[in-house]
Amino acid sequence: MKRLSSRPAVAMSVPRTLSSAARTFIRAAGASRLRAGALCRRPIVRKMSSERQMDHLEKTARDYRQNTAHPAQVCGITNESDTVKRLRLAVHPDFNFKAGQWVDFFIPGLEKVGGFSLCSSPGMLQREGVVELAVKYTTHLPAHWIHTTCTVGSPVAMRVGGNFFFDPLPSDPPVDLLLVAGGVGINPLYSILLHVADLLHSHRGEQCVGCAHLCYSAKSPQELLFKNTIVEMCRKFPDNLSCDLHVTDESIGVDQHILPFVRRGRITENQLKAHVDPGRTLCYLCGPPPMIEATSQTLADLGLPKDRIVFEKWW
Repeated sequence: MKRLSSRPAVAMSVPRTLSSAARTFIRAAGASRLRAGALCRRPIVRKMSSERQMDHLEKTARDYRQNTAHPAQVCGITNESDTVKRLRLAVHPDFNFKAGQWVDFFIPGLEKVGGFSLCSSPGMLQREGVVELAVKYTTHLPAHWIHTTCTVGSPVAMRVGGNFFFDPLPSDPPVDLLLVAGGVGINPLYSILLHVADLLHSHRGEQCVGCAHLCYSAKSPQELLFKNTIVEMCRKFPDNLSCDLHVTDESIGVDQHILPFVRRGRITENQLKAHVDPGRTLCYLCGPPPMIEATSQTLADLGLPKDRIVFEKWW
């Protein structure tokens, strides 16, 4: 597996429009060597205080992040669902990321720094010079700003970080991917799935991925983000991509377009077992902590080694 190498601190570009706290944090991060993370290393699980919820910078303080925050501009806003907005951002030419990573999201005039997983592929960045985020509405200030104040043309800045990503080398042995998502935890896994589709489209995918299966659970079909594109990819690459879209509220109807891919109820052990080969499967999990803990244990019971279970918890 490819590892990110530690590197000395470098001079950093700090946009002047950022808040003083954000600019101070960026400079402080660039003043010392940042710890690098391995491709398949699990993020450190930190226990939250019952008195105060840790913010994004605290929770990810020990995770890998790049040295530079790059300026970006919002160039598109759409409603992905009733509660999720999808941002399209034109980014600096030096901006780069790996499928599955997140960004520190700096908003001019706002002290609080957001943390959002990218939901687009590195290929889209190369082709179009843009990246995308899908952000669920909350009262947390950065998410609230996106839903209530952000407009096309709004300037922001972003810095990439995270140990949770899929970036295979041609020399790596091929793997079968199992992607398990709950709710808005689909974002980094959708990025990985798009990256796999890009690799397959370029005929490089077969060298690094045998097949990729997505198990995605949400309460209703409306909350299954990106469902139409996911289904289209599975139909385009039926020998390599597949999905089970789980709807936990069994009283809600499902559109005919996605009906063949929908499963009622939660993800079961038997459904996971059908896609676990301890010698080939690499599993990425992202969703609520209880789901991740239960699924990780189930996969371990099925014989999947712990170093092949990569997870990121949404707190």
